[in-house]
Amino acid sequence: MPVLIATITPNAGQLDAVETVFKDLIQAVHDEDGCEVYALHRGKDRLVLVEKWRDMAALDAHGSGANLKSLNQKLKGLVAGAPDVQILEAVPAGDLAKGAVHGRV
Repeated sequence: MPVLIATITPNAGQLDAVETVFKDLIQAVHDEDGCEVYALHRGKDRLVLVEKWRDMAALDAHGSGANLKSLNQKLKGLVAGAPDVQILEAVPAGDLAKGAVHGRV
């Protein structure tokens, strides 16, 4: 089950606008087949998405789907560039219920 972390850096003064774009789209992504977690987090000067997908096929479908295309169009001019995207593999350690992303974050 792939876990993806995407860090989005808004242009100066655009953090609220970028957050709104994501918030308007999140439910549609939650409804995508295979989406287990799509959680937006806000930092001082960036937004971070934590995503978990059932499998790579579901992640690939999301990556080429209408929701992501719409998101990218709406973010034009609001962000400093493409997001930093990392697809991660869990390295469970310690308490297995706490040492990996399971279901909800």
